[in-house]
Amino acid sequence: MAIHPIEYRYGTEEMRKVWDNENKLQKMLEVEAALAQAEASLGLIPQNAATEIKSKASTKYVTTERVAEIERETNHDIASIVKALAEACEGDAGEYVHFGATSNDIIDTSQSLLFKESIVILRKKMVDLTKTLLKLAEDNKKTVCIGRTHGQHALPTTYGMKFALWADELHRQIERLDEGEDRLCRGMMTGAVGTTAALGTDGLAVHKKLSENLGLEPVLISNQVVQRDNHAELIMILANLASTLDKMALEVRNLQRTEIKEIGESFDPAKQVGSSTMPHKMNPITAERICGISRVIRAYVIPALENNPLWHERDLTNSSCERIIFPESFLLTDYILLLTQKLFNNLVFYAENIELNLNITHGLIMAERVMAELTRKGAGRQTAYALVRKCSVEANQKGKSLEEIISEDDEIIKYLTLDDIAEIMDPHTYLGSAVQIVDNVLVESEKWFN
Repeated sequence: MAIHPIEYRYGTEEMRKVWDNENKLQKMLEVEAALAQAEASLGLIPQNAATEIKSKASTKYVTTERVAEIERETNHDIASIVKALAEACEGDAGEYVHFGATSNDIIDTSQSLLFKESIVILRKKMVDLTKTLLKLAEDNKKTVCIGRTHGQHALPTTYGMKFALWADELHRQIERLDEGEDRLCRGMMTGAVGTTAALGTDGLAVHKKLSENLGLEPVLISNQVVQRDNHAELIMILANLASTLDKMALEVRNLQRTEIKEIGESFDPAKQVGSSTMPHKMNPITAERICGISRVIRAYVIPALENNPLWHERDLTNSSCERIIFPESFLLTDYILLLTQKLFNNLVFYAENIELNLNITHGLIMAERVMAELTRKGAGRQTAYALVRKCSVEANQKGKSLEEIISEDDEIIKYLTLDDIAEIMDPHTYLGSAVQIVDNVLVESEKWFN
């Protein structure tokens, strides 16, 4: 019976397959095989034993059912895997399974393999989403809209600026993920307290050879575990990514509000239902789901940080926590990346409302431009600010346009003609370097994915 929504509602099959019990078991078996191969290459165990261990290090021979059966007796997951692998081997090869290792050598190294698989999946989705945003930025770099600060109308901007801003941020998140992977995904075969004592003088050589066999860099130093600052960084990277997706979805939700309605989610009126009681509703459910799930991902930062300070060379308090936060963080992050791609691939623009909202303040949004032009004409910045502020307040109180008020102001018309004022009041021509800034992002982005 399914209980957790990840099992049936949230997540992708692609990421579920990485974190399901069989793949996790397979990765641990691969580490055991790599250990045997490393030890055989150094003459610590017979080569034929290592070959047999490698041939049986598969869930074809070591099943999740058999491991679970043994664990019910031993109450120890890794010892159960060791026993199941040993009994699957022919001859005396099973005697050499797990020689010199401690449980977390297997756990932490196999988790590095799971992290690498997961990061490949996330990275592809992040790149695809970034490219989607860049295309939207290119297509909308001259789509003028109102910019808002503090929820209030501020100055004109463009939708191209919004999309380019998010694309640039996602690119930084990709860089963070790449950097975090390099520090996190390491091999470890250092024994019970990190000294490699059980392997004698060959300990470091085994440690390095095992990592090489698995395509990992060996950790420089450990105790019984790879230090959890690396894992905390991973969860913080995923949480940071989730905050970016949350930000983007939140903006869509806000701009889809009835009284704004500039952009929004696509809605299939032939099939989709917005409300069980209000037939007219077309809710931003995809964006809301992104925002909601991002909260869960960010919530895992605290337990990840608390997993770093362990007793002495290690205790077990991180283990049960990590069984939850690692798969869930990856599954949920992957899922909201998929949702965000869906959201922006099908974004709807309401051009009439974009233009309507641009002009809803009757020109008050052009106050800064009037002030700047007065200053250029010699009024002085402080004097210009005071003049325009007085006119803005008057326009607001009287319900008139700013253009009308400043055109009748004796002080202002000393510096600006009526033609000057008419030109100044056009919000479509007050974009500064917005188009060039978007073009700069587009040019720079050509280097991002090479």
